[in-house]
Amino acid sequence: MKSNQSLMKSDLEIARNATMEPIEAIAWKIGIPAHELMLYGQGLAKISWDGVKKRMNNAQGNLVLVTSVNPTPFGEGKTVTTIGLTQALCAIGKNATCVVREPSMGPVFGIKGGAAGGGYSQVLPMEEINLHMTGDLHAVTSAHNLLSALIDNHIKHGNECKIDLTKISWPRVIDMNDRSLRNCVVGLGGNANGIPRSERFDITAASEIMAILVLASDYKDLRHRLGEIVIGSSIEGNPVKAKHIGAAGAMALLLRQAFLPNLAQTLEGGAAFIHGGPFANIAHGNSSIIADKVALACCDIVVTEAGFGSDMGAEKFMHIKSHYSGKRPDCIVMNVTVRSMKLHGGAFGSKGGIRPPKEVLEAEDVDAVRSGAQSNLDRHIRNMAAFGVPVVVSINKFASDTDDEIKTITDCATASGAKSVCVTEVFAHGGKGGEALAKAVVKSIQQHVADGRNFIPLFTPETHFTEKLEHIAKRMYHASHIEIEPQAQKMAEAITKWGYGHLPICMAKTQYSFSHDATLLGAPTNFTLPVKEFRLNAGAGFIVAILGDMMTMPGLPKIPAANNMDMDDDGNLTGVFG
Repeated sequence: MKSNQSLMKSDLEIARNATMEPIEAIAWKIGIPAHELMLYGQGLAKISWDGVKKRMNNAQGNLVLVTSVNPTPFGEGKTVTTIGLTQALCAIGKNATCVVREPSMGPVFGIKGGAAGGGYSQVLPMEEINLHMTGDLHAVTSAHNLLSALIDNHIKHGNECKIDLTKISWPRVIDMNDRSLRNCVVGLGGNANGIPRSERFDITAASEIMAILVLASDYKDLRHRLGEIVIGSSIEGNPVKAKHIGAAGAMALLLRQAFLPNLAQTLEGGAAFIHGGPFANIAHGNSSIIADKVALACCDIVVTEAGFGSDMGAEKFMHIKSHYSGKRPDCIVMNVTVRSMKLHGGAFGSKGGIRPPKEVLEAEDVDAVRSGAQSNLDRHIRNMAAFGVPVVVSINKFASDTDDEIKTITDCATASGAKSVCVTEVFAHGGKGGEALAKAVVKSIQQHVADGRNFIPLFTPETHFTEKLEHIAKRMYHASHIEIEPQAQKMAEAITKWGYGHLPICMAKTQYSFSHDATLLGAPTNFTLPVKEFRLNAGAGFIVAILGDMMTMPGLPKIPAANNMDMDDDGNLTGVFG
C-alpha cells in the first residue's frame, strides 16, 4: 500500500516520528487507573486481573466487526481499516477503541513483515508489537509443548493411561513458518530418548492452546478447558485428556500472564487492545473474548476484526466466538479494494495467490471491477446480511484507483444490500480519512439497536457438527456436494461416540476462495468440497475440518521478509516493517 503514496514516509518512519503518550495516560482516557496496569516498557501494559474482574459485568458498549472480501497477495488493509475507523470514531467525538490480534512471528518473518497497521493508521509501539510484544505467543508455545513433553514422558514411564501411540492427535508447535517440521519422527536414538513415533508440528497460531486463551472467560474457565484437551485415544478407544496425565495445572501457570489483555495506543493517541493471535484459515481467527469484555466495558464503541475474508474469520466469529461470548456485532464493515475486485473479475489470471506486475495491477479495468463486485463482493455482503446485522462497505482507496472503478463498486455494493458504501483513506490521512465511514457505522449501529439487535445464525448450537459443516459449505460457499474422506469419517464417528458431536465447526481452508481451491475466484458454485480430516479441539470447544490440501504449518516464500531485516551497531532495527 505504501507504493501508492510515493511522497509518504514508510510505516516505520511514521511510527518512529510519532510521539507516544505514556501508557498510563492512554489507560486513564478509558477509565483504567495506573494501579491496574502491569507495564511492559514505555508503551505497552497488561490489564491486571483485578482490573479485568472489576469490568466483567459492567455495561457493554456496541461491537463493530471488520471483515473483508477474499484476500489477495497485494493486501486489502483490513487491520488498517480497523485502526483507522477507531481513530475516525474518536475524531467525531465517540468514545471508541479497537481490539486486534497479536502478530505471529511466522507471517512477520515470512510475507507480511509486520501486522500493526500501516501509514497513518497504526498501533504503537509498532516495533515492539511486531517483535515478541509481551511474550504471549511464546507462553502459548511453551504451554503447548509442555503437554507434548508430558505425553511422551507418560508413555516412557509405563503409559498408565494406555495411550495408543498410533492415535496421538496432539502435535508440537513453533511460532515460525517451517515446512520441514510438518511431518517428522521423535524419540530416535535409543531407549533413553523415549519411544520413536510419528509427530507433526503446527504453527503456534493454530494451537488449541491459542484457541483456549482467546475463548476462555476467566481463569477458572481457562484451567478447566486446558484439562479437557483430548490428546488422543487409549488402546480401548476412549479419549485421553490432558487432565488424565496431570498436565492442566502447569499449563495454566504458563498462561496466567498471557491471559491478561494487552493495552497499546493508536497513532492518534487512542486506546487499542491487542490480544490473541489465531489465524482464520487454520484456526478461528479472532481476538480474545476477555479483551472484548474489558474494551466494551470501557468504551461505547469497540471495533474488532476477523481474519481473512468473511467466509473465514467472520463466519467463525458468528458461530464460535459469539457462541462462547454471547456478544454479537451491531454492525459489520466489509473492507474491499479496487484491485481485489479486478482479481476476482479475472484481470490477473486464475490464481488467487499471484501478484501481477505493478503496471497491470494499477491499470484501469472497470469491466473486471464490475465482474468481481457482482460475484465476490456480492456474495460476501449477502452472506453477512443474512445474519441480520447491517453491512457497511468500506472501499479502501489506493492512489491508482479511478473514479469510474470506485463508482462501479459503490453501485454494485448498494445493489447487493449494503446499508452504506464509503470511500476510506485512513492509510494516507488517519482518522480524518475515515470520518464518512465512522458516521455510517454509527448510523447503522443506532438503527440495529433500535430494531432489537436481530441475529440469525445458520444453525442451532445443538445441530450435529457434520450438518453445521454442510450448512456452511452449501449456504456460504455454494458447494453442491461434500465429500468426507474415509479417515475423516472415522474421526467423525469417534468424536460423536465420545459425546462431542454438538460442538461448533471450524473450517480450515484456503483464504483466497470461497472454495477449497485457490484458483476458484469470484463466487464459485457447484463444486465438491473435500473434507480430508477432522481434528477435535475439545478444550477450545470446536472441531476443525481440514478441507482439501490445507496445512496447519505454513512454509516460507522464496524470499522471506526475514532476508531484509537487520539491526545497526546501536541495536536499531533496519529494513523492517516498511
